Amino acid sequence: MTSTPHHPDGRPAFLSVQGLSVSAGAQPLVQELSFDIAAGECLGVIGESGSGKTLAARAILGLLPAGLRVIGGRILLDGEDLLSAPAQRLRALRGPAMGMVFQEPLVSLNPAHRIGAQLAEGLRLHTRLTQQEIQARCLAMLERIGIDNPMRCLNAYPHEFSGGMRQRIMLASVMLLNPRVLIADEPTTALDTLTQQEVLDLMQELAREHGTSILLITHNLGLVNRYAQRAVVMRQGRAVEAGDVQQLLREPSHDYTRTLIKAMPRRVATAPGRPNSAVPLIQVQDLHISYPGARVGLIGRRPSHDAVQGVNLRIDEGQTVAVVGGSGSGKTSLGRAILQLTPRARGEVSFRGEVVSAADRAALKRFRMSCQLVFQDPYSSLNPKHRVRDIVAEPLRLMPDLARGAASARVDQVLQEVGLDGLEDRFAHELSGGQRQRVAIARAIVRRPAFVVADEPVSALDMTIQAQVLALFRDLQQQHGFACLFISHDLAAVEQVADRVIVMQHGRVVEEGTRDQVFDTPRHPYTRQLLQAAPRLPAWPGGIVSRGQSSPLSS
Repeated sequence: MTSTPHHPDGRPAFLSVQGLSVSAGAQPLVQELSFDIAAGECLGVIGESGSGKTLAARAILGLLPAGLRVIGGRILLDGEDLLSAPAQRLRALRGPAMGMVFQEPLVSLNPAHRIGAQLAEGLRLHTRLTQQEIQARCLAMLERIGIDNPMRCLNAYPHEFSGGMRQRIMLASVMLLNPRVLIADEPTTALDTLTQQEVLDLMQELAREHGTSILLITHNLGLVNRYAQRAVVMRQGRAVEAGDVQQLLREPSHDYTRTLIKAMPRRVATAPGRPNSAVPLIQVQDLHISYPGARVGLIGRRPSHDAVQGVNLRIDEGQTVAVVGGSGSGKTSLGRAILQLTPRARGEVSFRGEVVSAADRAALKRFRMSCQLVFQDPYSSLNPKHRVRDIVAEPLRLMPDLARGAASARVDQVLQEVGLDGLEDRFAHELSGGQRQRVAIARAIVRRPAFVVADEPVSALDMTIQAQVLALFRDLQQQHGFACLFISHDLAAVEQVADRVIVMQHGRVVEEGTRDQVFDTPRHPYTRQLLQAAPRLPAWPGGIVSRGQSSPLSS
């Protein structure tokens, strides 16, 4: 048994994890992990998927999945050993002493219960407040986190809110009980940069008001640099490095930490593309998209929602045009409308000079055969019953002129190009997130399309995997010459792959230009807000992120 460690700055450690080991049978998942958090401190835990970050957090709360168990170490909360505490004591501590904000709020919020009932649950279990007092406290907290109509929110369901609002509500449900320790597990992975900053700033403000310590679990080094005072770097269940955030990121001592820092997207010189032709590959003119409003009563409806308003866009052969903007800005609707997957209220889409909506059946088929889509979540878009080879080969079924031997050879070639040779007989669930995204990319390019829409293709990937996928995507584009509409809220990824950038807000294009123009000299206030909100690493002279290598996102 390890002795009780002292916090590096001499303060008493409110939460102390000492030599924690977690296993699944004989397989070690977390090994000899130790760290301390003082009252009011924010500690970042950094690492890739599978490094044991979330398992360590769940062990603190006593919420390990079935089949996993703690085989060694101690977890001390204000001197009390949680691993030896009975289940009843742990239930009493969860909420008032320890709270957790999960990565995906739509999963952790009950879809069948109204928001008010879910907010009130912890107060009913852990306080003696009356129903009126509970409601008053819930309304005050909802107002505090920026909900416009708190009373309406209490009567609404989780699906009626955006991702950012759901994450705010999840944070409110935890902070209502004023926990001494808040565990935030990848709390902003799928959020755009502005919403991400708003949620984390709010979390930090609430923690300061109540003296709450924060354990911030993330793979985003920029977030750790912005919000944490100290950090622990985990790899394969072990802590490989720990210390002051500024020192750790500026002069990392472990090779793995240096690898994570180097994997952060950086601007690279764009390859010389094909000269602009008189006729663009894709031309969008005055595009409008409207969605009908929700039903009110038996026959009534709320006003329709204008998702895209008057967008004009040109994409040339071999060019990458990135679309950035907050959630609900119309990015995905634009991409789906170009592919004729979403009906248009007004406007036209042309492919190589031919209006798609007016095209005859043969021309429409040629257009669809020339386009492909890479989805944000590859796991839900890959058939779980098919092996990798069958998934990649499926688009070739629509090419009857391609002989079976030639089709098989092309699948083998594409799998080799994306680095999946040797994995062709696996199912989707047997692959990592990065490997599944490679399968989705292979499926998109196997038919040699002229145009690819990539919808948030790297938003949920770790930095190192993201860097690999972005480099692969860029190499494949240079090799095969397809044009791409790259939809993303990750400005660092956009900066690495885009030739041109358009910025959307509330369905309208507010700024457009080359990548360097938009990132170096943004004209619109909204673009400047997006760039300022993006998490970054300082450009330390002589460091891994040196000023010579950096971009506006890391300066």
